[in-house]
Amino acid sequence: MLLVFDISYFPSSNLFVSSEYMEIEQIHNIENESELVHKAQKGDQRAFSLLVKKYESTVYSFAYKVCRNEEKAEETLQDTFVNVYRKLDQFNGKSKFSTWLYQIVTNNCLMKRRQSKLDKSSVSIESRDGGQEEPEHRSDGQPLQALVSMTQTPQDEVVNKELRELLDKAILKLPMEQRIVFVLRDVEGRSSEEAAKILKVSVPAVKSRLRRARVFLRKQLQEYMEV
Repeated sequence: MLLVFDISYFPSSNLFVSSEYMEIEQIHNIENESELVHKAQKGDQRAFSLLVKKYESTVYSFAYKVCRNEEKAEETLQDTFVNVYRKLDQFNGKSKFSTWLYQIVTNNCLMKRRQSKLDKSSVSIESRDGGQEEPEHRSDGQPLQALVSMTQTPQDEVVNKELRELLDKAILKLPMEQRIVFVLRDVEGRSSEEAAKILKVSVPAVKSRLRRARVFLRKQLQEYMEV
């Protein structure tokens, strides 16, 4: 998805280069991302445009998985790159650029959640993480894809559609902190260590939030669980 940004957010109307001039090959041929980031930090607008082009789909995809809403995902995409542009000089290269970018996306998701009336309907299942690492082999903490029957036969299309709708509703009931961990770990397949860096929390805290999210979603999808 290519989102057209509101250029009034930026000091230069030439910041984003038109798509017809932004060939995909340019992005794939970037050999040194750190050099591209460095150029963008020095004010190279084309370098920043290439960073946007490279990561816009990733940012939108993650935002949609968390928000489950196209409009909110588009707003998060817009806000994220506004923040990236304003804070790019703060990136020190100690972490991967993508990790730093995910931190900004995550903060925007959390901010939107706090501003939303949906907070009132969130299920209160978040308790203190306590810093204790939870064993990942417990049956109630298995990855969701291992718990849900997702057969792909034509006869199961209706069931799968119902399951996706139920899963969407269940994910929206998760507290945002658990929802983000669930998306990072079970949907995008990132490690606990990387999720911890993105969220700026401990690895045990990530595992604890993930276990609680899995337990809750398992209960919500109980009738679709494999017997």
